[in-house]
Amino acid sequence: MSRAAHPAGPRHADVLPTGVIGGPPADLNALDPKVWPITAARDASGQLTLGGLGVRELAERQGTPAYVLDEADWRRRARSWLAAFGEFDAEEPPVHYAAKSFLSKAVARWAAEEGLGLDVCSGGELAVALAAGFPAHRITFHGNNKTIAELGRALGAGVGRFVLDSHQEIERLAGLALDRDVVARVMVRVTVGVEAHTHEFIATAHEDQKFGFSLAGGEAAEAVRHVLKHKGRLELVGLHSHIGSQIFDTSGFETSAHRAVGLLAAIKEEHGIVLPELDLGGGLGIAYTSEDDPEDAFGIVASLKGIVARECFGYGLPTPSITVEPGRAISGPPGVTLYEVGTVKPLEGLRTYVSVDGGMSDNIRTALYDADYTCVLASRTSEAEPMLTRVVGKHCESGDIVVRDAWLPADVEVGDLLAVAATGAYCRSMASNYNHALRPPVLAVLDGAERVLVRRETEEDLLALDVG
Repeated sequence: MSRAAHPAGPRHADVLPTGVIGGPPADLNALDPKVWPITAARDASGQLTLGGLGVRELAERQGTPAYVLDEADWRRRARSWLAAFGEFDAEEPPVHYAAKSFLSKAVARWAAEEGLGLDVCSGGELAVALAAGFPAHRITFHGNNKTIAELGRALGAGVGRFVLDSHQEIERLAGLALDRDVVARVMVRVTVGVEAHTHEFIATAHEDQKFGFSLAGGEAAEAVRHVLKHKGRLELVGLHSHIGSQIFDTSGFETSAHRAVGLLAAIKEEHGIVLPELDLGGGLGIAYTSEDDPEDAFGIVASLKGIVARECFGYGLPTPSITVEPGRAISGPPGVTLYEVGTVKPLEGLRTYVSVDGGMSDNIRTALYDADYTCVLASRTSEAEPMLTRVVGKHCESGDIVVRDAWLPADVEVGDLLAVAATGAYCRSMASNYNHALRPPVLAVLDGAERVLVRRETEEDLLALDVG
């Protein structure tokens, strides 16, 4: 269908549907630098370029949907987090990349090359890290239900720290360390009772949830006692606290640090030991839309260091070394997902539904967390009037929404490419084969060329697992 033949009808409602905030942006073709990767631009023909490569050419070679990672931006963000800490021991980096946001062998190598540590939370993430040659002593192993096999593999590999999450895990790890005649360096995960200002499903430090040992209920202090009973097999090096994800209000970190340092003081008083490390986790938010206003790494680190130093001074404690675990803050903004438009369906008086060739199988966050995203017409620019759209996928679910409220040019048509920003974190990691969809590839772009990091799945891949 040509643009001139687009069905007549409203381009957007006179009164916005319930829940839509604000009107269209001043320029539908603009790329807000807060939201898009550092190399994102428009070339002379109007198409979006990433890493110096036009998306039309990229789509022709690699197909859609496709995840695209701006390698230069990823590395720049990793370096900025490390730089924010100033001087540190290169073998004990204060920044551990949260692998759950997105991990592949290439990304693990990027993290190693940039000097980061790595936070893994499953045997699979550990396997990828080890296959990439990531230094095991710079790995921290998380998880609320690590199996004996996972713990054994991590011990054998020489993983640097284990974050303990239950009394059963303390016994498991101590038993394995005894059998293997090794010492495991451990941290106790403390649930500090902070209600982070984020979605219920990604808040992790309130009392009623599965992670860690409650501080208020005395479980954290008891976990410390339990670990110290295994002195000689478990070396307690510090405390870990994580209050949630996609957080902009850092007051929660101040409360968390206050309570965690209080436990450090209680440990010194009861056991006569000063723990040297405090891991404050990750969870700092990024800009998914122009309305989001995250602080940069330097401001965040300065704030966290100041908070901990003040709290320790108040208790007469030396300031421990601080570790943070940014995942989304490193991998999110460099990522863009490319889609091709397949159907354009106007709904009288409401909005236009624009269906793309992916959906909730490659980005579940909108359906799961009601997440917001920024979307632009990527294959060209347009001077057409703004049209309120809902960008949706091809799955058999009414909740299969990619961008709930997107302003796109009114002449958007079948065959156009759309780009959704800030999809580098938790999209490929949480991708599925719902409706037997094939998971998209992950492509790195740098200096005008692309490289496949994770190939596109094929029907052969699906059928190879179906042995019935």
